[in-house]
Amino acid sequence: MGRIGDGDVHAAYVEFRAKDSDKCLSAQCIYCQSVRAKNTSRQRQHLLECPNYLSAMKEHNPDNPILHEAVNGTPVQTTPAKTPKKRDLDTMINGGFQGSAQMGHAYPIPVPKLERDFQMSVQLNPKISVGPGIWGQRNWLSFISGHWNGRWGKGTVVPGGQDSQLVAPDLSTHLDLTYLLQTHDHPPAYISVKSEGWRVGPRDILEKLEDPSVADEVDPKSYSFRLYVHMETGDPRYLHLNTGMWVGSGVRRVVYDAYRVC
Repeated sequence: MGRIGDGDVHAAYVEFRAKDSDKCLSAQCIYCQSVRAKNTSRQRQHLLECPNYLSAMKEHNPDNPILHEAVNGTPVQTTPAKTPKKRDLDTMINGGFQGSAQMGHAYPIPVPKLERDFQMSVQLNPKISVGPGIWGQRNWLSFISGHWNGRWGKGTVVPGGQDSQLVAPDLSTHLDLTYLLQTHDHPPAYISVKSEGWRVGPRDILEKLEDPSVADEVDPKSYSFRLYVHMETGDPRYLHLNTGMWVGSGVRRVVYDAYRVC
């Protein structure tokens, strides 16, 4: 019978063979990605000193015996739980923890970065109420015109874009926008844009946003207007947009900054 907490040790590591010729397995801590030879006692000692693991246990599993041992010097005396199934390399990769079975060391997962890429400003026709539905109040708005500019170009928003809104009972609003950009090139390129997101905040703030007499006075920092943006074009000058990803931060009158996810 193993020590109390051995099951937690195994659950915190993924085991793999660094080289096909290796007789012994390696073990990678899924909380800090450090790699060592498989040895339960040494793996346990690492967890007792691993700040990422201890922090996660404090937040999600305060009764963890290894955390108890790290704090008090001895593991908590409880009936050992059923040993969790050991994780293999495929489980590690599919679950978001990356390692290298060939090189024998961990590759850190790249952290995405945001780069301000373009700004959009759109003028809208008056809102049309479609009426209440099973999911909330449905509204419809169409685009009059607009302008955009960014690192890769500038131009106008073609009239006729659409904004379908769904207002939930708490006044949170789901936004679903489809519109077309025209560049200032000669000849111009056309880029279709699909944006979707939510405008959320305290109810009293959202009530003011629905009141045209005071909506423009509401501080944009008092609510959240966030979108994700996808673009598509067949113009060879802008094919790089087809594989891009953007998130946007906007204000009520559909003015938003778009940040490319890099």
